Amino acid sequence: MKKNSLKLITLIIILINLVISGCTQKQENKTQKEPISNKISVREHSVLSVIWQQKSSEYKGLCYQAYNIATLQLEKFVAENKNNGKPLAIVTDIDETVLDNSPFNGRLIELDEDYSKELWKEWGKQENAKPLPGAQEFFKFAASQGVEVFYISNRTVDQLPETITNLKKYNFPFIDSSHFLLKDETSKKQPRRNKVLETHNIIMYLGDNLADFLPEFDELNRAEYLNEMKDKLGFEFIIFPNVMYGYWETKTLYNGKYDWSPAQKDSIRKAAITSFN
Repeated sequence: MKKNSLKLITLIIILINLVISGCTQKQENKTQKEPISNKISVREHSVLSVIWQQKSSEYKGLCYQAYNIATLQLEKFVAENKNNGKPLAIVTDIDETVLDNSPFNGRLIELDEDYSKELWKEWGKQENAKPLPGAQEFFKFAASQGVEVFYISNRTVDQLPETITNLKKYNFPFIDSSHFLLKDETSKKQPRRNKVLETHNIIMYLGDNLADFLPEFDELNRAEYLNEMKDKLGFEFIIFPNVMYGYWETKTLYNGKYDWSPAQKDSIRKAAITSFN
C-alpha cells in the first residue's frame, strides 16, 4: 500500500514538473518573438489612405464633383474671355489630378519601402495609370470649347515618352511635347506657368497640391495664405483629394527632411494629432 502511494506521489511530481517546464518554454518563445512585434513598419501608416483612394465611393464622388465644378466654371470663363486676344488655356497637374497612381503606393506598402525615384520611374514605364473619374470627359469638353490644355507636372523630363503614351491610351487632348512642361532643374512650377502665360490666357488651374496654383503655396505659411485665396477655390482653382502623399506630409510634418527613421516618423505623426483631455 505504501509502495503504491509512493509511486502515485512520484507520478504527480513528474506531471507537475512537465507542466511547469512547458509553461516556461512557451514564455521563453513569447519573449523571443517580442522584438519582431515591436518593429515600426515603414508604410503601415499609409495603408488606409491607399485603400480609401482605391475603394471608396466617396473618393470617386469627390473627383466627379471637382470635374463637374470645373466644367461649369469653364463654360463661364470661355463666355467671358472670348475676345481677349490670347488663346485660352487650362493648366493641370498630372498625378492624382489626371492619372491615378495608387497602385504605385500600393506597391510601396507590399515592399514596406519608402518612395524611391527608381521604383517611381519603373511604375511610369508600365504606362498603366488610369484616369481619375471624370477626367477624360472634362478635358475632351475643354478641347471642344477651343481651350488648350497644358500639363505641368513634376514628373521629370526623361519621363515624357511614357507619360505621353499613358495619356494617349485614354484619348486625352493636346498630347504632344509642346503641351507638356515637366520638371527639369526645379520642382517649382511658376517658371513653367509663366511660359504658358506668355502666349495664352490661363483661365483655370487644376491640381491636388496648392503649389499647383500659386508660388506662395510653396512656402510654409501656406495655411495663412490659403485664407486670403479661398475665394478662388472652386472657380479658378480646382483642387483634388489626395491623402496618400503630399506637401502636408513631407514639408508640414517632416519639415522637408527625408532621413527620419521609421520610429521617428511614427512619433512625429502621432505628436501632430489634435486630441482632447
